[in-house]
Amino acid sequence: MPKIRFEQIEKYYGSVRVLPPLDLELDDGEFTVLVGPSGCGKSTTLRIVAGLEELSGGEIYFDDKPISGLESKERDLAMVFQDYALYPHMNIAKNMSFALRLNRTPKAEIDEKVNRVAEMLNIGQLLDRKPAELSGGQRQRVAMGRALVRDASTFLFDEPLSNLDAKLRGKMRTELAEMRDNLDKNMIYVTHDQIEAMTLGDRIVVMSEGIIQQQGTPEQLFKEPVNRFVAGFIGSPTMNFLDAEISETGKGVTASGDGFSLLLDGPLAQRLKSHSSKKVALGIRPSSFSDDVSVGPTMDLRLIVSEYLGAQSTLVTRCGSEEVLVEHNSSIPPRAGATMTFALRTDEVMAFDTETGIRI
Repeated sequence: MPKIRFEQIEKYYGSVRVLPPLDLELDDGEFTVLVGPSGCGKSTTLRIVAGLEELSGGEIYFDDKPISGLESKERDLAMVFQDYALYPHMNIAKNMSFALRLNRTPKAEIDEKVNRVAEMLNIGQLLDRKPAELSGGQRQRVAMGRALVRDASTFLFDEPLSNLDAKLRGKMRTELAEMRDNLDKNMIYVTHDQIEAMTLGDRIVVMSEGIIQQQGTPEQLFKEPVNRFVAGFIGSPTMNFLDAEISETGKGVTASGDGFSLLLDGPLAQRLKSHSSKKVALGIRPSSFSDDVSVGPTMDLRLIVSEYLGAQSTLVTRCGSEEVLVEHNSSIPPRAGATMTFALRTDEVMAFDTETGIRI
C-alpha cells in the first residue's frame, strides 16, 4: 500500500479558490476521515485523489511517485459514491464484477472474488437481483462490494451513508468498522457527520473553508481541540460556548458572564491568570454538568425543553440569554420552566480566545 502525501495541493474553479494550498500525509493501512461542514473542500480533495478533478497547483504522491498525470484507472483506486452509481440494467453480480470484466479477468477469478466479497457483506443471496429490487442499505453494500472486488491499494468513500435513514446508517457504520478491521488497506472517507468520523477514523482530519483545522485520533480531537471550531464540531451534543470575563481575586480566578460566576481551579485557572480583565469564550460540554453540587462551582439553569432519549435526556436550558445543553441521567423528566442547579467539572472546561478562536 502506498503512503499518500499531499504537497501544497490547491483547486480553483475559474477565479474562485475552493481549496487553498494543503499539505497532508496519510500512513499505510490507515483509515483517514475528512470531516467538516458542507463546502469545506473535503469532497473536492477526495475527487482530486481519484482523478475526477484536476489539480490547480501542487502534487499528490503515492510512495513519492507523483500521480496527477495519471488517469483514474491507473491510480490503483476504488471509489464508493454517495448515490451508489449502480447500473440498473445489470444484476448485482455483474455490477460488482464490471471493472474486472473490463480488465478481461478470467471468469473463475471473477466468480471467486465476487462470491467472497458478497459473503463478507452478507449480500450473497442478492447476486441475481437488479438494483431496483434492493433496499437502500443493500444497494450501498453492493456499491462497497463493487469497490472491494477490485482489490485496490486505496479505497475512497464519498459520504456513502448520507442517503440512509438513521437506524440503517448506524448499522452500516458498524459494518464499515468491521470491514476496516478486516482489510489492511488505505481508506479515505469523507463525511459531514462527526459521529461517523469518531466511529470509523483511525485519524480524523477536520476541515473548514479548505483549511485543515486539526488532525488526530478521535480522542485527541475531543479532549484536546486546538480551537473553537474543532471543539464545536466534534462531540454530540455540541459544546456550549459562554462569553465570560476573567478576574483574579484573593479567592482565585473567576469567570463571570450573563447569569453565572464560576471560581475556576486547576490548570485552566493557571492559564487564565494572564487573561485577567479580558474576555474569553468558555467551552463546556453537555456531559461536564453534574447533579452532585459538591464536584465544583455551580450554575443555575432554567429549563426550556427536555429531550427524553430513554436512559438519558438532553436538557435545553438557558443561562442568562444563552442557550445551554446539558446531558442528564435522571429517569424523571424535569418540568419546563424549572430552575435547576448543576455543578461543573472544571477540569473539563475549556477557554478560547474571543478574537482568534484559539484554545487558551
